[in-house]
Amino acid sequence: MFGWQLTSMNAILPDMDLATHILIVDDDAGIRSLVSSFLDKHGFQTDTAGNPAEMRAKLNDARYDLIVLDVMMPGEDGLSALKKLQKSDGPPVIMLSAVGTDIDRIVGLELGAEDYMAKPCNPRELLARIRTVLRRRANARAQGASMPARSGAGSGNLAFAGWRIDLMARLLHDPSDRVVTLSDGEFRLLRVFVEHPRRVLTRDQLLEYARGPETEHYDRAIDVQISRLRRKLSAGQSDELIRTVRSEGYMFVPPVTRL
Repeated sequence: MFGWQLTSMNAILPDMDLATHILIVDDDAGIRSLVSSFLDKHGFQTDTAGNPAEMRAKLNDARYDLIVLDVMMPGEDGLSALKKLQKSDGPPVIMLSAVGTDIDRIVGLELGAEDYMAKPCNPRELLARIRTVLRRRANARAQGASMPARSGAGSGNLAFAGWRIDLMARLLHDPSDRVVTLSDGEFRLLRVFVEHPRRVLTRDQLLEYARGPETEHYDRAIDVQISRLRRKLSAGQSDELIRTVRSEGYMFVPPVTRL
């Protein structure tokens, strides 16, 4: 169980948009009810699902801004469900698990989760993590929408080493012009690199640029996301695009041009 008492929770920043829609996926009906009731009291609209199959049915019927997804479920577990969500470019995911080791957290992040929390968790922290993920997503969209216009068509397109990234549409095209699916975190990280090419960026800089100054500094999370991004950028690419600079950080190697 989560180990919280709903009656002891006072108002916590009740300023979230009532339209923010969250899906809670857990095989424990008690936990689903507790999480749903707590988030409802703090301005969110919530639905619940007891397993990944129910989750996908809900996703077919409604749009969700975030999913709180349990890892340990009978049958198809949360990590398998997360893989399928990433393939379909689903909403951001916060994983919850009774197994809270660094290895498990790294696996969850590597598969595309935005955050990972161990059970039992403090509901105030869960609320804060949800708001942080939603704020990052909103900020990323706002940055894309407010990007200064340049003369000529395709002003939001940048090119590097045969690749093309459309910052406005949030799309990455490989050298054969196929769209490569990126998670929200991977896209934000790539955007930082293409906007600061051929410069060494520390992990702290990458965290702040990609996720904002309020992000919890967790170096391994950046390493994991860079590893995933490298794998996607290495398809059909012999040259190293993201270089590790020992004891300093990372550098995006190719020159970047605006189309």
